[in-house]
Amino acid sequence: MSWATVRRERRPDGRVVAVKETTYDAALEADGLAALREVGVPVPEVLEVADRRLVMEWVDGPADWEAVGRGLALAHTTTADAFGYHQDNVIGPLPQSNRWCDDWAAFYVEQRLLPFVDELPADLTRRLRRACDGPLRELLAAHAPSPGLVHGDLWSGNVVAGRSLVDPAVCFADPELDRAFSELFGGLPAALWAAHDEVAPPAPGWRERIPALQLYHLLVHVRLFGGPYVEMVAERLRHYGW
Repeated sequence: MSWATVRRERRPDGRVVAVKETTYDAALEADGLAALREVGVPVPEVLEVADRRLVMEWVDGPADWEAVGRGLALAHTTTADAFGYHQDNVIGPLPQSNRWCDDWAAFYVEQRLLPFVDELPADLTRRLRRACDGPLRELLAAHAPSPGLVHGDLWSGNVVAGRSLVDPAVCFADPELDRAFSELFGGLPAALWAAHDEVAPPAPGWRERIPALQLYHLLVHVRLFGGPYVEMVAERLRHYGW
């Protein structure tokens, strides 16, 4: 399944750019890139935006994972008064709700998990709903994070040349969400997180919350790609005995 294509193009003035054609409103992606860029995250400069087209600077190496980590920490320490964002946006091609909410557990359960829960087999749906009604909320509520600006879809494929973040799904959330997502598909270099943690050290107990925070990204993948990710959801629930 493909919801975007990117091509390299040389302009008449000699500048090389990346032209991205999308199936969703490209302005949402441009907004996310601007939000990250404003606080110091390395992202491509956006040159043009149309309904389904985004033109950005072409990013080459060398990699600078430390700079990405420091920039990500600056985002994570940029806070808001509540969880959410000034507008709904997308994760991949799918709509992502960002209504402001004062309670992190409520925001995560109601706007991230419940919209996808019925994509699962019936028994797994029931288990996840029970977790959302009790122990999952309790796990997240015990942490009580401040709302930090997150990339929202952080994995190695969204780090161009090891130096620039792309394809954001931004909102103000628990910054641990980015770390959880990054660990799903092979993780990111230790140098990135070492630089990040010098600026924004992880909160105590973060490791135990990671499987719960991975549920959202896994449910997105169940919606997009189906079966292979269902068992990964089940594994996270078994981890907690839910």
